Amino acid sequence: MQIKLDGLDAHLRQAKAKGLAPLYVVHGDEHLLVLEAVDRLRQAARDAGFSEREVLVSERGFHWSQLVEAQQSMSLFGDRKIVELRIPSGKPGKDGGEALRAVAAAPSPDVLMIVTLPRLDFASAKSAWFQALEGAGVSIKVDTVDRARLPAWVGERLALQQQRVEAGEPGRRALQFIADKVEGNLLAAHQEIQKLGLLYPPGVLTFDQVHDAVLNVARYDVFKLSEAMLAGDVPRLVRMLEGLRGEGEATVLVLWALTEEIRVLSKVRQGLAAGKPIGVLTRELRVWGPREKLVPQAAQRLSLPRLEQALAMAARLDRQVKGLRAGDVPPEPWDGLQQLALMIAR
Repeated sequence: MQIKLDGLDAHLRQAKAKGLAPLYVVHGDEHLLVLEAVDRLRQAARDAGFSEREVLVSERGFHWSQLVEAQQSMSLFGDRKIVELRIPSGKPGKDGGEALRAVAAAPSPDVLMIVTLPRLDFASAKSAWFQALEGAGVSIKVDTVDRARLPAWVGERLALQQQRVEAGEPGRRALQFIADKVEGNLLAAHQEIQKLGLLYPPGVLTFDQVHDAVLNVARYDVFKLSEAMLAGDVPRLVRMLEGLRGEGEATVLVLWALTEEIRVLSKVRQGLAAGKPIGVLTRELRVWGPREKLVPQAAQRLSLPRLEQALAMAARLDRQVKGLRAGDVPPEPWDGLQQLALMIAR
């Protein structure tokens, strides 16, 4: 039997009257959603009287006979138990496939089995072992939350803790801001949402509240470095670069932050040359917060050839930090990063 993740709660409500299936398979790459689905299954099993829990992980050195033994062996105290099998690779191999088919063919009324897998490729989804598991119990596919739907997903999660963003454009900006900062990482988004619940009471969240809370953990110094570059604040820029270097910050992260800003400036400059209003450009490029003033100011003072020159240097620095031959750049990557930032700040 197959169900979607959003149908799990309805299934569990029915299971209170009809009983749980003997076996559940949860598969997908969204780790947060997989963990939450397993938590709900685990709680439903406890409510149904499965009081013990045994966890098995299919990794190097794992013997598949342990799975069969776990299903067949009784608890010392005669309690019903949950057996969780985690297969991180998604590939049980020949022995694992045979063991999975064996436990699927002989379910125990005193054991509820939960198997977790990553997203399955076509061959695995059509394999005999997976078909056996799906036929013996319930398969729950956890789909990835795509980038376009992420703001709505964030809004739904905020609603669960009795919070919501402002109506209209400010609210859409706030949700998009969170989505941009977590870059599709649902675990990171979950942590940011929980933090908003701790910082602010139930009710409406303003864009400024969301902006300040999220930036406080999103590599704050690196973002401020970009702001200093855009503002042309050379002393602060040099001081922050030295600070990041002293703290052991990754050069690749600093280069990414600077390069992203230069790309935005280049697009703004091209748009202005084509006659587009600056307000339209900042909305299209998702330029929010303090950058709404800083980016147009920086774009006005920099020529397009200068920005192209900076992007070319960023490409050479990217090769350097990856250990490749880079050409005309300073031998020390941090000196190159400073040179790049000053090309924009001055």
